[in-house]
Amino acid sequence: MSALAPYLARCPLVAILRGVTPDAVVDIALALEGEGFAIVEVPLNSPRPLDSIARLAEAVGDRLLVGAGTVIEPDSVNDVVAVGGRLIVMPHADAAVVERAKSRDAVAVPGFATPGEAFAMLRAGADALKLFPAEGAPPPVLKAMRAVLPKQAPILPVGGITPETMAGYVAAGATGFGLGSALYKPGDTAAAVAEKAKSFQAAWAKLSSPS
Repeated sequence: MSALAPYLARCPLVAILRGVTPDAVVDIALALEGEGFAIVEVPLNSPRPLDSIARLAEAVGDRLLVGAGTVIEPDSVNDVVAVGGRLIVMPHADAAVVERAKSRDAVAVPGFATPGEAFAMLRAGADALKLFPAEGAPPPVLKAMRAVLPKQAPILPVGGITPETMAGYVAAGATGFGLGSALYKPGDTAAAVAEKAKSFQAAWAKLSSPS
């Protein structure tokens, strides 16, 4: 079983804290944890991202899966793992980054936009696939690709996801989602993020409960 699987089972919604600062990140993560979130990603184009990841690893790393997003280069994997990050999320399909993540016992979630990229990333060892940007791959596109991809491969659409847009992707075969600006924007308080997290969790509960 992938190291990602238990966290997805708890909550398949990944919190993407793009632009978060080290001083704010722990309070926001605790607010997310309080709403049932289990996976938190700090994109590397945020202010002092490794500091934020280090603080997350120390504060919640025993309970949540924390790590980095927007990981472009294999060497960045080493930097993230060195501060306690265990999650490597990429915007693109690069086998070298996936392979480096797996060699460091980190969870690898590369981006993909085509079936060819998806199969290549699974061959490289990806734990899940990030459908990105989801704005350019509406549910009918995911449904068509889902028909040929391994059923057990988790697929997480990312980009423009709101509580209202989740249903179409779930019907098309999405396993979960990466949530960006609709969940967190720089400057949001922990309380504001908690309220938005609650809305996403309510939408997910409605979609995942037996009808």
